[in-house]
Amino acid sequence: MLGLLIDYALAMALAFTVFRYTFLDYNGFVVTGTYVLLQVVFIPTIGGSIGHRLVGLRVIPLAGGWVGPWRPIVRSVLLGLAFPALVWDSDQRGFHDKVAGTVLVRG
Repeated sequence: MLGLLIDYALAMALAFTVFRYTFLDYNGFVVTGTYVLLQVVFIPTIGGSIGHRLVGLRVIPLAGGWVGPWRPIVRSVLLGLAFPALVWDSDQRGFHDKVAGTVLVRG
């Protein structure tokens, strides 16, 4: 949860800076879009979002190897919809991770 809060705070700060929003007049869709964009950029490049990495987590594919470009896109778009993150299985993997074939691990 701390990683998610860090990532969303970074997305808000970036959206507020670029679009000159304030807390009274910001567009939640723009902030969520910025959040998704940051996820898509950082998961394949540094192995997780900035929030993930700061709390010691990384995103890996179940099959091993590099996560590639499509998995972060699918995972992040579903995560941006919020509902898939609220549905998980007995392994504690969210629906967004199951569809993308990824898992969040310590390391």
